[in-house]
Amino acid sequence: MSFKAKLTSGERVVLAEMDTPKGVDISDLITHVRFLKSRVDAVMLPDLDTGVMHLNALAGGAILNQQGMEPVIHVYGRDKNRMALQGDLLAAHVLGIHNLMVVQGEEMINGDHPDSKIVDDVDELGILNMIQTLMAGTDLAGFELRGRPEFTFGIAAPPIADDNQLKQAVTDAGQKVAAGAGYIVLQPVFDLDFYKQVIQAFSSLNVPVIASVFLLKNVGMARYISINDPSFRLSEDMIRRIRRARDRDTECVAIAGEMIRSLKEVSQGIKISALGWEDKLPAILDSAGL
Repeated sequence: MSFKAKLTSGERVVLAEMDTPKGVDISDLITHVRFLKSRVDAVMLPDLDTGVMHLNALAGGAILNQQGMEPVIHVYGRDKNRMALQGDLLAAHVLGIHNLMVVQGEEMINGDHPDSKIVDDVDELGILNMIQTLMAGTDLAGFELRGRPEFTFGIAAPPIADDNQLKQAVTDAGQKVAAGAGYIVLQPVFDLDFYKQVIQAFSSLNVPVIASVFLLKNVGMARYISINDPSFRLSEDMIRRIRRARDRDTECVAIAGEMIRSLKEVSQGIKISALGWEDKLPAILDSAGL
């Protein structure tokens, strides 16, 4: 069953997130995808929205299709104007890429090309309107298209650290759902009680809500997150658990698996990110019972 069919039928979806290579050697991407076939419903491919230059998501999506895996690609307005974005969307359809997630690109200062110029011709709401317009058969200038593209498209929620941010994020997401967004992907949170509250709040918008889980790689990474990003709500107990483990890699995989087992009962889907350790995705799925 396709990603779209599972979303619309209310069945659980499982996504893995992967980055395309920084270069043209696609062998690792293909290997990781082959290990996940029949185990996940689709693979999400961020584009250059992280501010790091690598093979773009259109090419990555075409490669995934060749391997028999459905892609979900990011679409954002930081780097391109409305004309280029429309061309990319038409190209996506022609390449067999029909699943999109509209995101906001990160600030370039955090990337590897910090001197790149920002475009921001259209925001997320504008891109959602753009997708709807193309699907209706015209471009943003009002000219008729020869053939209409078809997409399933959703949005990414921002990081949420407290109840006030949650309330505002749900309000903003409601506007995007009204603009056509068909699903919502949440950011990772390690406090399960708070995460369930977040999922419940977004579920009020009556579109599928997909929770995110990512693999902690080591104590240093966990410590950095706990200090610098309160939205993850990463506790000292979890950091101590990793530090005391005999095999820390295995413990981190177990933590991800436990998170997935808990969240799959309260959300319609799970997105799993291994942050460069894609070879551990099958072990995470095993640990989660998926």
